[in-house]
Amino acid sequence: MSTVALTLVLASCQLGGNEGLDALRPSNNPVTVDSVTRNDRIAAIAREQHPRILATYGGEYSDAKLERMVARVVGSLTLDPDNPNQTYQITILNSPNINAFALPGGYLYVTRGLLALANDSAELAAVIAHEMAHVTANHGIQRQQRQAEEVLASQVVNDVLGSDPAARVALVRGKLRLAQFSRNQELEADAVGIRAIARAGYDPFAAARFQQSMAAHSALRSTNSTVDESLDFLASHPNAPQRIELALRHARQFGTPGSGNRDRDTFLAGIDGLLYGDTPQEGFVRGRTFMHPKLGVSFTVPEGFVIDNSAAAVTAAGPGEIAVRFDGVTINPRASLSEYVRGGWVAGLEPGSIRPITINGNEAVQARARAEGWQFDVTVIRAGGQVYRLLTAAPAASTALESVASQVRSSFQTLTDAEKTSLKPLRVRVVTVSAGESMANLASRMVGVDRKLETFRMLNGLAAGATVSAGQRVKIITDR
Repeated sequence: MSTVALTLVLASCQLGGNEGLDALRPSNNPVTVDSVTRNDRIAAIAREQHPRILATYGGEYSDAKLERMVARVVGSLTLDPDNPNQTYQITILNSPNINAFALPGGYLYVTRGLLALANDSAELAAVIAHEMAHVTANHGIQRQQRQAEEVLASQVVNDVLGSDPAARVALVRGKLRLAQFSRNQELEADAVGIRAIARAGYDPFAAARFQQSMAAHSALRSTNSTVDESLDFLASHPNAPQRIELALRHARQFGTPGSGNRDRDTFLAGIDGLLYGDTPQEGFVRGRTFMHPKLGVSFTVPEGFVIDNSAAAVTAAGPGEIAVRFDGVTINPRASLSEYVRGGWVAGLEPGSIRPITINGNEAVQARARAEGWQFDVTVIRAGGQVYRLLTAAPAASTALESVASQVRSSFQTLTDAEKTSLKPLRVRVVTVSAGESMANLASRMVGVDRKLETFRMLNGLAAGATVSAGQRVKIITDR
């Protein structure tokens, strides 16, 4: 929740180069695209955008064994004889969104959310090889003439990030398109990527498998209308049954299913313990409750509402087009909450509606506003030296505003030390299926996720009719 100015500083995991596999491990002085392409104009411009991408995606994710696993996959792909001089820097982004993309100059990015969805090294290799194909094919600069290279390279990020807070808010609601290639370019990258992973000895059918997992993920999240699709792979990489079929057709040119290396055990060992979903710095969504262990506050939305913890604020959408927004601001500790509400940031404020209240022992002010066919309940709460804003919006004709706003408002509370300590982030855990254990049993062990059985199937790439067997290793989500 960036609006309350909590940040997480993570160590670097810059990997790259075309060294041998033994050299591809986390290092304090790695060989990267930064060190081998200093004189490349495009790489230099992309390098300038790198910090802004990190800011958008929560920084870099640091986990030595995960970095080592990803580095080995990248290393096996950079040994491609067709492109012996191309170097890459790959960054693992600390984001739960499922995304991978490339910038001119060999900058590759993959989110921890994507790593959680993949099921073996071959699938990860397929994603990375696809992005490498965009770089080696110069897809990013084919859309412009040669003299406009600098403009394109900077616009890849400038157009979507901007430099002011308003641009960042716009980004969170559908403006990010970091890999917006044409359909033909996407299909070309698929074909090149599948050839590359087959040449590296990986299962060429991995690309189609991962695309099927993405389709399952998309179907599962489609019930949540508040999910921010703009930061996900699916927003910039078209996915359709026809594309999966084309991937299968390309794969058949290199062998039959099972003919290549999947390297599943190494991959699962690498992602075991991977952070899943929100970080403690962002707060946690647990069902209909949002809890922030660092700030020490929580609130709950009514039945039928779904919470989305995005970069700009925590929002929730529910029946009847009613929405809730929660964020935090810093104001003078001696300032009156009533005067703050009158400060001009509330459009259509009804001054006569402002009234001081107390919410679970916390000083607060409630007010009403109307603007452009909507009615709003505005609640401002002072707790722990911070000021929080709860805004509930409903269509002007709705009669449910007060009921919803009252439930949300009255649910706000500060957490005890014991409650804050007990809140743990969710992680991917790899477990071994025991004799007689069913998919339903395994799914029931998961915490912090909705539709557990469907989520379990999606995470493990299991079709509706699939089963598990004793000794099989699978992923579950837990806070342990």
